Amino acid sequence: MAIYLTKESKVLVQGMTGGEGMKHTRRMLAAGTDVVGGVNPRKAGSTVDFDDRIVPVFGSVREGIEATGADVTVVFVPPAFAKAAVIEAADAGIGLAVVITEGIPVHDSVAFTAYAKSKGTRIIGPNCPGLITPGQSNAGIIPADITKPGRIGLVSKSGTLTYQLMYELRDIGFSTCVGIGGDPVVGTTHIDCLAAFQEDPDTELIVLIGEIGGDAEERAAAYVREHVTKPVVGYIAGFTAPEGKTMGHAGAIVSGSSGTAEAKKEALEAVGVKVGSTPTETARLVLDVLEATRDVTHS
Repeated sequence: MAIYLTKESKVLVQGMTGGEGMKHTRRMLAAGTDVVGGVNPRKAGSTVDFDDRIVPVFGSVREGIEATGADVTVVFVPPAFAKAAVIEAADAGIGLAVVITEGIPVHDSVAFTAYAKSKGTRIIGPNCPGLITPGQSNAGIIPADITKPGRIGLVSKSGTLTYQLMYELRDIGFSTCVGIGGDPVVGTTHIDCLAAFQEDPDTELIVLIGEIGGDAEERAAAYVREHVTKPVVGYIAGFTAPEGKTMGHAGAIVSGSSGTAEAKKEALEAVGVKVGSTPTETARLVLDVLEATRDVTHS
């Protein structure tokens, strides 16, 4: 009942011994994540005591994989070192790299996402909250205690809205929630997640959160029309954004009618996606669609 991340996932943390890495590794462990090691060449051979779990520190991702069988890495390194960290992980054969770091230069993101793809490594992010399969594993900074396991799949550009929808729909619960990041270049797209949720037998409905700027949501709408049979409910952040202004995320800039919240809403609604005007209305639409779907199933 998950995409990309399960209770079997073995997780390394690049940058675990830094302040953010330590804080969030502790939170991941508390959520049940199997954190098997940290990576820091300067502290190789040491361990970190996280109360009820002592986690070894390895000199490289390759050493960590060879010692533990890790298949996921979470990257908490400064922007200047993120490209090298991801390339190292891809070269070591990691299956999934979750890049939390924000402020990475776009040319670095272009380089490492392309390189990782060539090596068969999936990137989540950069500049993202990561992903969580509630009750199983949490890779990143998403709060683990605001929802429960369930049958909704969530893919979102916005970290804050990921948390809000998780909380609003906590009584229903989620299969997996993926924060793909809001930068212009990301390793995993809305479409990638739609395809994975479509194939996941335990995801009943998909929530897609987009935001102004670019055309990712319009492309996602085209994909829904051709390939997705499960109900999809959407929300677009930025209905009140002034034209021509960059709003928070590096990718969120609007030019002319392209990339506006209204244009994205129209594209999604044209393929049967119900789009809320607020997060709370979006959550209500999810409940309505689930109820209608179950009524049809039981009739």
